[in-house]
Amino acid sequence: MLKFILGFNLLLFILLTLCYSYQIFYTILAVFKKPKRYQAETKHCYAVLIAARNEENVIANLIDSIRRQNYDRELVDIYVVADNCTDGTAAAARAAGAEVLERFNTRHVGKGYALDFGLKHIFASDAGEKYEGAFVLDADNLLDANFIDEMNNMFDNGHRVITSYRNSKNYGTNWITAGHSLWFLRECKYLSSARMMLGTSCAISGTGFLVHRDILEQNNGWKHHLLTEDLEFSVDSVMQGETIAYCQDAILYDEQPETMNQSWNQRLRWVKGGYQIMKKYTGKLFQVEGVRRKLSCCDLILSIAPGMFFSIVSLLVNLLGFGYGLSELSGTLGVMGRAANTLLLHDTSWSIIFTLVGYYMTFFLYGMLTISSEWKRIQAPAWRKFLSVVTYPIFVLTYIPIAVAAIGREIEWKPIRHNVSKTIEELSGETA
Repeated sequence: MLKFILGFNLLLFILLTLCYSYQIFYTILAVFKKPKRYQAETKHCYAVLIAARNEENVIANLIDSIRRQNYDRELVDIYVVADNCTDGTAAAARAAGAEVLERFNTRHVGKGYALDFGLKHIFASDAGEKYEGAFVLDADNLLDANFIDEMNNMFDNGHRVITSYRNSKNYGTNWITAGHSLWFLRECKYLSSARMMLGTSCAISGTGFLVHRDILEQNNGWKHHLLTEDLEFSVDSVMQGETIAYCQDAILYDEQPETMNQSWNQRLRWVKGGYQIMKKYTGKLFQVEGVRRKLSCCDLILSIAPGMFFSIVSLLVNLLGFGYGLSELSGTLGVMGRAANTLLLHDTSWSIIFTLVGYYMTFFLYGMLTISSEWKRIQAPAWRKFLSVVTYPIFVLTYIPIAVAAIGREIEWKPIRHNVSKTIEELSGETA
């Protein structure tokens, strides 16, 4: 049993190293290489689509941040899909200057269905012909004043799907909001930025992205309805030959869950959605042609099937070994048998401890690196930034029970209520 445990741990270590060592290269590239900057010759016309479910507390601030962009207002129209709302979202959006589309459908529930409803309306309307692309935002977002202008710079240079820099408007609330925020900041700086510089595809992360109208028309609206519709869209786009770009200077502020219950439910949906995508697309991804597309697909597969899955397997095997040794210890009559089981208990105990400590130190270092490079962009007091480096690994480790809970369980899309009503001006005063 002891030989099996030790051999298994060695094999898993080698497997994880082979699968994720390329992300170390990504990190080095992002630290030492500056991304290419783009400049547009043409200002394009866009529709901005916001899917909102009971968001009366935050929707007006988002619309205000869109209307105050450093971009020709005549070229940007705002549409809000008030999806199964029971509050004043629709009225608040209209008062703020958006065109509101109300949708009531309790059978097809989820953001993907709301996006499909909105896109089909927009491109079938009299104004639909003028739009060259559509932004997709969430109601709790806020946009930096140059957001659309920066995205347009890349769109005008031929990029047809573009994702943005995802910052947080409530980083400093507690360790949970800081954990979510650091997760996205690291993804932007040390994954998306490196992918962009290498010419491989990035992945859409929830909100703050721009899609060319040709792609939306080809898809007949929004056809992705798994629990993680953003990642499904990313996988499908790569399979269709698209390369998703990343714009580091288009800054979007997103509200993060403030309680463990909210965080657990949101990440449970993300993990379950990842399992759904693995089941539906993994085999197809291996069939794509072209070196860059294959690299993008492999990267996406490893993003969908995170190291947490391997961590779960490792901990379970070591816990089983520990339990076996414990159960056999009292029943072993021989001195040699007792010694063997004591050794098994000792080694599996240390293996579990080293696994947890190893993960803690890995994400501590990533957190420290992210804080250092993104310090000026993080809207939070200095003490909160330092503290979040310590708590970030704990936040990441909570993915382990979430990943276990998502296995074999039916999960439905559930909205998260947003209450952080801030303006861009208020956020700018929170950096220290």
